[in-house]
Amino acid sequence: MEEEKLIKLQKDIKYLFINTNLLKIALTHKSYAYEKKQTDPKYYNERLEYLGDAILEHVISEYLFNYRPILTEGQMTKKRASIVCEKTLARAIKKIKIEKYIYLGKCEKTTNGQAKDAILADVFEAMIGAIYVDGGYETAKIVCLELLDEYIQNVLVGNELEEDYKTKLQEKLQVNGNVKIEYILKEDKGPDHDKTFFVEVFVNGEKIGEGSGKNKKSAEQASAKYALESEK
Repeated sequence: MEEEKLIKLQKDIKYLFINTNLLKIALTHKSYAYEKKQTDPKYYNERLEYLGDAILEHVISEYLFNYRPILTEGQMTKKRASIVCEKTLARAIKKIKIEKYIYLGKCEKTTNGQAKDAILADVFEAMIGAIYVDGGYETAKIVCLELLDEYIQNVLVGNELEEDYKTKLQEKLQVNGNVKIEYILKEDKGPDHDKTFFVEVFVNGEKIGEGSGKNKKSAEQASAKYALESEK
């Protein structure tokens, strides 16, 4: 039954894995691995997620750079942030009903973890990382653009999908010249499978905001939003 499900998923993403174990790892949340006493990072998807995140940024950056009409650096940055964000990735991967395939621990299941945007977005990135390891960059690029095509086209015509507070804050602070903006992880709390991250944002060494989220990206956005609203 499990193998049949994985075959269906591969058909949906239009990529057949040489090493299906990579796909299984991409679908495995830390809570499930820890429940099975498999605490080594090779058993769950965080390493593949890390890799996939970098590949995703590169794929979308390349796409926007080659887009016609030509976009400015600021336009590319804003549009990339709207595409490569938690909400967009979660929406895109829900289209293939990925929640049916994710391996979650009992604790996450009881809190409806398979529906959480943070978990879904992480699985998206992990899958791209797994495809890259299994089939190379060009293959990962094709799958990535296929899954995100609808959202990329929406963003290109100006329909931004999520408030990008980091870019808004950067535009506001740099209106009179360059400044140094840093997002620093202050701490994280909670069990490994359900952490909350706390981030502070600094401008030229001065703290101007703070925020929290279920991953570092959302915490950074929350801290940027706080800084923007504090200036009003």
